[in-house]
Amino acid sequence: MGDGGEDVIADRGSRIEKAGLLPDKSEIPKPQSEILADLHIHTVLSPCAEVEMIPPHLVRRALDLGLELIAVTDHNAAENCAAVIQAAAGTGLTVLPGMEVQTSEEVHVLCWFDTVEQVLTWQGIVFNHLPKRNNPEEVFGAQYVVDAGGDYLRTETQLLLTSTDLTLSQVIKRVQALGGLAVPAHVDRPSFSLLANLGFVPADLQAPALELSRLTDPAEAVVRWPDLAHWPLIRGSDTHRLSEMAPSLRLYLDDTTLAEMALALAGQNGRRFAVLPRNPVDDCYRA
Repeated sequence: MGDGGEDVIADRGSRIEKAGLLPDKSEIPKPQSEILADLHIHTVLSPCAEVEMIPPHLVRRALDLGLELIAVTDHNAAENCAAVIQAAAGTGLTVLPGMEVQTSEEVHVLCWFDTVEQVLTWQGIVFNHLPKRNNPEEVFGAQYVVDAGGDYLRTETQLLLTSTDLTLSQVIKRVQALGGLAVPAHVDRPSFSLLANLGFVPADLQAPALELSRLTDPAEAVVRWPDLAHWPLIRGSDTHRLSEMAPSLRLYLDDTTLAEMALALAGQNGRRFAVLPRNPVDDCYRA
């Protein structure tokens, strides 16, 4: 790897290790699996998602696309994670419970966990830091909690499309304290992103990676924002409708755990990742 590539990889690993995200190296086997993943998917709990985004449809679409790992990341809530996990049981598809949090700076952050218990604990914290306002369905749309079959259970009345009063730094630290990983989302977008709202990547940001939107390739991103070359750049579909779902990452892991993902993002112990080509459906949205 030329042009300082080794230094970039070393910098990535050092940053993630300092954040305390890596397991004991003496206990780490070599990776055995190559896994297709999409780690940014919304369900009908997100008011901006289509009504087709229910667990059985998500799982079927993911399997049809050859996905082996997905993450459910609704806006400021996680109550449909368990239903998607249940819908995927026995299919070979692993579902990570997660959330897309909006910080006080109006920056979106992907939060991934290993267990439903962890993500629901995080949801309780997030709800305590949201403004106590009801969701205006006529403005944003409904927020549905459903079961594994996609049947209606209830409507979430708490306004989800809004900012918490937690800062970016607080979100990352609290998620990590719960055993999760937190990654700033779609940093290249003109709204609700790290670069749009802060204008730069903080030097002390303790995140394992940065996510690009599905419309931007890493090579394009580092030309426009040279500082991003020092970061692992991943991509997720940010799926709000089934046609948007697509394999976004190829992960080389021993298991589909966050500890393994942290190693892959750091490029350590044989773990690594590759960003896959864009979904052709998205090319019509590019300028």
